[in-house]
Amino acid sequence: MSAVSQKIQKGLEEIVEYTQGKRTLRTKLIDLPEPPLEYRAEEIRQIREKGDYSQGVFAIILNVSKRTVQSWESGARSPSHSALRLLEIIDKGIYCPSKMKKF
Repeated sequence: MSAVSQKIQKGLEEIVEYTQGKRTLRTKLIDLPEPPLEYRAEEIRQIREKGDYSQGVFAIILNVSKRTVQSWESGARSPSHSALRLLEIIDKGIYCPSKMKKF
């Protein structure tokens, strides 16, 4: 029997033992963060302008397209959950991308 097959068999046996009450599972409690804040179109524009970023630069910072930033700011689309978290991190000053000068 291969090592993989043995691990699968052992895991299935442990499942059976658990369902029969012969085994307990290890658990670990963790604190989950609150969901990200919801940002409206005007608030997104204010975050961008507070950092003095163009829509193109802001798009690069957030790893989205310039068109996506434009659609957020016009209210045509809403940011995804992960984009909302990035906006919140920038808005709260946790991450402050700075402009670099070209030499």
